[in-house]
Amino acid sequence: MAADNSVLLGLVEEFVSGQVDSKAAETSTGVKNGQFTILQLVEALGVSLSSSQPQTRGRGVQLLSQVLQECYSSLSEREVEVLLAFYENRLKDHYVIIPHVLQGLKALTKCSVLPPGSAVSVLKSIFQDIHVQSLMLAERSCVYNILISLMESKEEELKGLGADFIFGFVQSVDGERDPRNLLLAFQVARNIIQRGYDLGKFVEELFEVMSCYFPIDFSPPPSDPRGITQEELVLSLRAVLTGTSQFAEFLLPLIIEKLDSDIQSAKVDSLQTLAACGLTYSHKELAEFLPGLWSSIRREVSQTASERVESAGLSALSALVSCLSRSVLNSDSEDVLQVFLSLVLKDCQHHLCEPDLKLVWPSAKLLQAAAGASYRASLIVSAAIIPALLEQYNNRTQCAHRRTLLEVLQGFVQPTALSRPADGEDSVLVAFQQSLCGVVFSALTESSAGLQVTATRVLSALGQQPGLMAQTDVEKAVDHLSRLILEEDDPKLSSAVVECSGSLAHLHPKAFISRLIPRLKEEILSGQSDAAVRQRCVTALASVSSLPSVVQESAPVLLQVLASAHTGSCGFSVEEVAAVCISLQKIAEHARDSEEIGRFFHDIIIPHLLGLCLQAALQTRDAGHSSPLTDKAVLSAVVPVMSTACAALRSESASRMAAQAVSLFLDGDVSFLPENAFPSKIQLLQSQAESGGLSQLVCLLMACVCSLPRSVEIPEIDRLLLQLEDLSCTCTHLFSFTSAAKCFAGLVNKRPAGEALDAVLERVMKRISVELENTSSAQRTQAFTLLLWLFALLSDPALGSQAADGFGVLMSDCLDVLNRGCHADVRIMYRQRFFAENSTKLVQGFNSAEQEKKSCYLKALSHIVSNLPRQVQLTELPALLPLLLEALSCADQAVQLSTLSCLQPVLLEPPEALRNQLEALFSRLLALTTSPAMKVRIASLQCVHALSRLPEHTVLPFRARVLKALAVPLDDKKRLVRKEAVAARAEWFLLGSPGGR
Repeated sequence: MAADNSVLLGLVEEFVSGQVDSKAAETSTGVKNGQFTILQLVEALGVSLSSSQPQTRGRGVQLLSQVLQECYSSLSEREVEVLLAFYENRLKDHYVIIPHVLQGLKALTKCSVLPPGSAVSVLKSIFQDIHVQSLMLAERSCVYNILISLMESKEEELKGLGADFIFGFVQSVDGERDPRNLLLAFQVARNIIQRGYDLGKFVEELFEVMSCYFPIDFSPPPSDPRGITQEELVLSLRAVLTGTSQFAEFLLPLIIEKLDSDIQSAKVDSLQTLAACGLTYSHKELAEFLPGLWSSIRREVSQTASERVESAGLSALSALVSCLSRSVLNSDSEDVLQVFLSLVLKDCQHHLCEPDLKLVWPSAKLLQAAAGASYRASLIVSAAIIPALLEQYNNRTQCAHRRTLLEVLQGFVQPTALSRPADGEDSVLVAFQQSLCGVVFSALTESSAGLQVTATRVLSALGQQPGLMAQTDVEKAVDHLSRLILEEDDPKLSSAVVECSGSLAHLHPKAFISRLIPRLKEEILSGQSDAAVRQRCVTALASVSSLPSVVQESAPVLLQVLASAHTGSCGFSVEEVAAVCISLQKIAEHARDSEEIGRFFHDIIIPHLLGLCLQAALQTRDAGHSSPLTDKAVLSAVVPVMSTACAALRSESASRMAAQAVSLFLDGDVSFLPENAFPSKIQLLQSQAESGGLSQLVCLLMACVCSLPRSVEIPEIDRLLLQLEDLSCTCTHLFSFTSAAKCFAGLVNKRPAGEALDAVLERVMKRISVELENTSSAQRTQAFTLLLWLFALLSDPALGSQAADGFGVLMSDCLDVLNRGCHADVRIMYRQRFFAENSTKLVQGFNSAEQEKKSCYLKALSHIVSNLPRQVQLTELPALLPLLLEALSCADQAVQLSTLSCLQPVLLEPPEALRNQLEALFSRLLALTTSPAMKVRIASLQCVHALSRLPEHTVLPFRARVLKALAVPLDDKKRLVRKEAVAARAEWFLLGSPGGR
């Protein structure tokens, strides 16, 4: 024990006299290990702590405090009591000792064994003996942390201090300026308010000491190591100021005053703070200030050019009205909500009668914000506004005025979450039902497309609210929509009509089944309509088909279209047939939410699609007549229809689908197909002639089996994989062997790891290797398609370019097979891992390759980098930049486009490495603005545009050169190129000029 004591004395001596700071850690370790106790340390420090030299006493207290910070959790209550008494006494000591004393107290107040009464004793000592704001930043932080710790562990004791605690805190924080300490101070104040501390007579003092920071004006310095944002400070202070209604009489006048500020952020902060008040205040606190608040809000919304200020103002108004709506009405009390809304209506209502003046929209938005705040408010506002708007609409003759009035009306018709009626309550619009429907139907017959678009939106809003449309109104609406689909060719109107039809069909399916679908079917199959009308009808059929009852009527119509296209009876083009498949796919997406729709696709749609495609393939093979359903574009459009539907199938249907598809393709079992007039034992997985014949239908097998959940067992999987492997490696038809390879990959992806999978992979790798190594083999391309992996092929003269494109396949999302929607096994961060494993090899291969083969490595690299997450791109860009710049000079336009798409997002926040390469970057980008490829010209112009946002001093030397180069694409023959050139040149023209950025 004597030895331990001598060790302790030695450590103390070295720390205090020898100024060896590392001895504090050794002392802490000794205490933790039980070599000596805290009280023994205090005893060993006796001479130091009683020294007449403040510096010596300071070193002694510093050592003790540093040890306590490491060991406070193991102290006993008696040890804590002794130490607290010591530290409280030291608060009266020399100023050089105070920082160490506060560090010690900070550690002790974290102890779980604080003696009763110790919290009050510590705080009284700090408040009486310390002037907090004369301390350095770290010491002030200690004080705030001590308060936070004690509020967590000794709340009742602190509340017993009453207003003395509030006064002490106010004195401590008054004048604080450091944002780190302000966050701590705001936390203490928030605890005081939210946990029910008695503010006593110091309500105004606490408010003043907090509100002096409102609104927060803080901009963190560049590369701020503290990581404190303005938003953190704003939200923390807002929680304090709005946390108690006792602050209302001080805060609300302050908000009105701050809204006069010229600083936009101050206005936004003030309005958002006012909105927060609405959650905690009652109408009593607000009543006195409502006229002033309304005046300020109206001014900000009506006069501002800032969307942020306008949005904040409308939110504040909504919050005030919501607060007033919660007031309980007594027979002898005034309805504060009615009084306030009367004020709002008086100032805004008359502007709605002036649809050609600019105040109509601010006034409408204010009234809509007020009406949307509560059901009571919507009743009051609607009763005053809607009759006036309807009267104005009927009195006006100009389409522009009518459109404005209808757009304003739309805002009142669409209920908000707060203004919706409760169960048993009627919509506020019931009284105006007939007039509203009449106005909408009238607008739908106008000649103005803009007015008709607005009318469809109002119609959607009416249709979604119970009781606002009678059955006759619904039928009339469907007839109007049908007419517009067939007659109007304006793209915006067509889109609006389709959207409106979709929303109404979900609520009123019977009307659409009986009136819309038959009319569209007749138009599509009549053979007399033009392609544009048929396309609108097909799109509309998909839009209304979200319920099983509608799908069972609409999807067969689309199947009829495909059948007619196959027979050639209506003259549908390949593009129209593909569009029909796209609509079928949109309908199939609803199978995810409806098992009934999934079963319908399984039982009806998919068998019919398979049957039609098989008929078309057989007809082409036997009669030489080519059906649109054999076209690659159409088959590619059929694939997502089937895969989307199959991906949503439940277990029993999914298993049956797997069995049917496999038996069809392996054994030619056509028994489940409708109109079963097919030859028996059809061989669908045999290599065909160059045309593809039946073999290209393997894409439909892929659609059916590769999209099923992984839990579904695929029958005869080994035999199926062997057939797919043969088809992949021996078929000469590109679409067929590519689809077979995808199907093989999709099935292997879902196969569980084990010996069976290893055997399949080993077999196929041997076959691929043999074919690839034999440079005279006719099946090298097919074998490579099945692999898409080997780096050596990048330098192969025949397969190099395809190998480079293969990296794009590997890195991008595969739309038809290897994606999460098809239940594929997609591992997390696989792109990053692939990049990490292979980028070095690509760079090495590029450096060692012959000049004419370097482009393949560049293409592969650009495909990889362009598909990486942006943050990874930023990290890896410096090392890869020389190669990417080289890629911009590559003659391959696919390489150029891939590289540009990778660079553009990076240029918005370029790393330092890129800024050092600006000369090379500008040279290559400006050259590409006149590329033969339109997409390359557009992408290069977007990159040049992005470069204008770099710090002005870095890009200003290039301004004249850029403006001269951009003059050429201004006259480009393509409108999209001219558009990008104008946008880029405008930014560069303003660069460095007065009034520019």
